[in-house]
Formats: sequence, C-alpha cells, structure tokens
Amino acid sequence: MAQNICAVCTRMLRRQSAVISQTYSASPKGCARTFMTTRPRRDDGAIPSVTPRTTKHASKSDAQTLGLDFKRLLANKQTVTYSSFGVTELLYKECAKQASYTIPKPEDEDVEMPKTADGEDLGVGEGWWHTELGLQPTFSTWSQVTMLHLYVLSARFRNIGTMDAQPFQQHLLDHFFYDAEHRMAVNHNMTARGTRNKYLKDLYVQWRGLIAAYDEGIFKGDAVLAAAIWRNIFKAKEDVDIKGLAMIVSYTRRLLSRLDALSDEALASEKLEFGNPTDEEKVVNIRSAMLDLPFTASEKSVSPAGPPAGKQI
Repeated sequence: MAQNICAVCTRMLRRQSAVISQTYSASPKGCARTFMTTRPRRDDGAIPSVTPRTTKHASKSDAQTLGLDFKRLLANKQTVTYSSFGVTELLYKECAKQASYTIPKPEDEDVEMPKTADGEDLGVGEGWWHTELGLQPTFSTWSQVTMLHLYVLSARFRNIGTMDAQPFQQHLLDHFFYDAEHRMAVNHNMTARGTRNKYLKDLYVQWRGLIAAYDEGIFKGDAVLAAAIWRNIFKAKEDVDIKGLAMIVSYTRRLLSRLDALSDEALASEKLEFGNPTDEEKVVNIRSAMLDLPFTASEKSVSPAGPPAGKQI
C-alpha cells in the first residue's frame, strides 16, 4: 500500500513537517510547552520513594493564618449546616424534657386509653409544669411548653452575627416535628400517615401564630405576653392560675435575658439547662407599688397608650 502513494503527496507532507518544526523552534522560550507521558504502573506493588521537602519552623504569623483559615472553614455554609444539626439536637432535647410525659401501655389491648374532658389521650407526667402548675400530661401540653422554649432559642438565633442563623432555626424546628410525629405514631397509635400530616400541619400553623403572639408580647409588655401564654398554654381557660401565669412570664423574660448575655460561640458549644419557673416565685410575690395608689391616681399616672414620654418601663 505504501508504494501506491504519489510523489506529490509525499512532497506536501514533507513541507508541512518542515513548517511545523520551524514554528516551534522560533517560538519564545517562555511559550514552549513540554508534554509528559504518564509513567508505567509498577506491578511489583512497591511504593516509590518520596524526597521530603525542607520546611521552616512555624512562626506566630503562620499560627494566626491557620486560625483565620479555620474561622473561614467554620463560616462555610456547608460546615455550619452539619455543626448546627448536632448543636440544635442537644438544645431541642432540653426543650422537650420540660413537660415530657409517657403513655402507659395497658395489659389488655381492648381497654380504652384514658381521655381528658376535651378527648385528648391522658398520660403520666412529672415536673413543675404538671405537678405544681397543674397542666395535664397530654400531647397538647407538651407541644405548647416545648414551643415556648423553642421560641426563646429562635429569638436568640435571630441575633447570631458571626454565623448563619437559618440552619440553626431550621434544624431546631425539624427536631421538634420529627419528635412530634414519632410521639403521634408510638404513644397515640396514629398509624395512618395522612392523619399525622394533618395534625403536623395544624401544629405548624400554631407555631407560626405563636411566634407572632410572643413577639408582640415581648415588645408591648408583660400583660400582652401573659395573654399570649394564656391562650396557648392554658387554652384560654377562665380558671387559670394567675400566679403560675405570672411566673411563666417572668421565666420567659429571664431566659431571654440570659441567652442574650451568652456569646454566639458559647451558645453553640455549651450545654444549656433551662431549669423551671420555681425561682420566679420570689419575683412574682413582690408587691407592686401601683397597688398602694388610689385607682384614680393610677389612671392619671399611666395612660392607656403607655408610659409617659422619657420614662423607661
């Protein structure tokens, strides 16, 4: 086949090869490119020798650079997403245990579960919220008390400056709804997924309304905050324990103040414990100075629109 190639084609190929070689030889030294082929794989399984590089000792500036790189790594959204999951899991467990309850399993499966007057499953619970405040150990009580503590943490997460607050708020809320669905299935025998989704949607609507109500109470004063807590936790019942309601209001204010005093790093690293509103009894028992004033004098000193200008509450 090689003998059939014409002489004209052979001369053209030789000219092109000569032009290409002249072009590369005339190119600048900096523009020259070298092509390397990969080395053949070693079949003997031996590891090739590596000559270590000589490095200088780390200085103080190098340590500072590493510290800045580590902070940039923490500021990465992907890193914050994973770290916030573990942090919020511990925080949620502290919120969920405040008014926790259990549903005892009857020996006879045909025995109906105890119910409240409103038709809710009645369980067994301990702690201040059940024993001293008198709230019934039900799913509704647990969810409302848990959401009160979730609100306090969410309000603090809004003020996170060095980290993105959105993953913390989202993971905290996800832990709550995962646990709520688990309790529906295990404690209350809601095996149908459609039924659980219906209750979860109602619970989410309650959470959104709760945020707006508690935000308004924090801004406008203790009376508005007490009304919001009365509607959610006490279900707007007329025979509410006024002293217990006042203790919850003071307890909520104290939690917000203590969380605000913590730095962002401490909030994400320390194990927090809320305690219970028992410590607020001393504050609630303090007699208000307004009770000693005549009713007409109190009306003149405090207008319905709020305190006089220039004075702090």
